Amino acid sequence: MFIGELSRRTGVSTRGLRYYEEQGLLHPQRRASGYREFAEADVDRVRRVRVLLAAGLNTDLIAEVLPCMTDTGAILAPTCEEMARDLERERERMSRSIDELKVAHEMLDAIIHAGELLPERRDGEAHR
Repeated sequence: MFIGELSRRTGVSTRGLRYYEEQGLLHPQRRASGYREFAEADVDRVRRVRVLLAAGLNTDLIAEVLPCMTDTGAILAPTCEEMARDLERERERMSRSIDELKVAHEMLDAIIHAGELLPERRDGEAHR
């Protein structure tokens, strides 16, 4: 199938599919005319890429783990022990980022609320 058909069947734009190819996530055959030709299996591969992107993985990590992922019907599952460890490390990195964002969020809340207590703000004056 050509890129337009793959786009229609997966809901990913042709531009997105070209990006996946640039990142090494898709490997279409090239016709003599230069047109990309995708296999039926690429429909499932694109779905797997989208699931992994939605899980917060970057395309470099997806390229590494994709060969070791299987489709369980509802979700993907790692089939290689090493890949499962890579995913656990990525989840730990995300947890640290979430914790850092929570601290930043709390700090911003404190700054906003501290400003509400200023006499100038209570009197309706705007100071910048």
